[in-house]
Amino acid sequence: MPDSRRAVLDRVAAVVPAADALDRPVLVAVDGVDGAGKTTFADALGDALTDRGAAVLRASVDGFHRPAAQRYRRGRTSPEGFYRDSYDLDAFCAVLLDPLRAGHRGPRRVRTAVHDVRTDADPGLPWRAVPRTTVLVLDGIFLQRTELAERWDVTVWLEVPFEVTYARMAVRDGCPPDPDHPANARYRRGQALYLAEHDPVGRADVVVDNTDPTRPRVLRGA
Repeated sequence: MPDSRRAVLDRVAAVVPAADALDRPVLVAVDGVDGAGKTTFADALGDALTDRGAAVLRASVDGFHRPAAQRYRRGRTSPEGFYRDSYDLDAFCAVLLDPLRAGHRGPRRVRTAVHDVRTDADPGLPWRAVPRTTVLVLDGIFLQRTELAERWDVTVWLEVPFEVTYARMAVRDGCPPDPDHPANARYRRGQALYLAEHDPVGRADVVVDNTDPTRPRVLRGA
């Protein structure tokens, strides 16, 4: 890991409060558009927090997709459907975020996924007990929507141009590399709705330029 990347991760980790200070688990969101490098960054941030003595729980909003029939109820090309119907936010809050924020001193019982998008079924993950000292590091898109924004203790936004993210996703997923290609319209325009409605860049606690994931740069907040 280049020193500059480790230094950035350490700076972001230093922003995360200790669970003892909150008397409950800490909730950290790593937000950004598709292809911004959220999962890789969140994994590395979790490692940096572990090195600082935190008990880290990793999860992704992708474990909370709705069934396909609900995700595509507005049509398979609908940007509105991608933005508003992709995730079961009620379940996301009920089985993961809200138990962690509960005001009691004992262990919390959570599930880190309720749907596997590949099988379109519940993966059957058991409830697990997590201690009060846990730090949840969660990656995903749309994490600063109104329904979620006040639940996070720290929000990190990864800033990456669409031209870069779609080039990455062309390699990862096989989608066209041109952001303006018609096949990408559902996803790019859905994310544009989120950017316009919630200004996640402006409201994030920390903003990191992740255009080059080997050499990220802190733009604000750490």
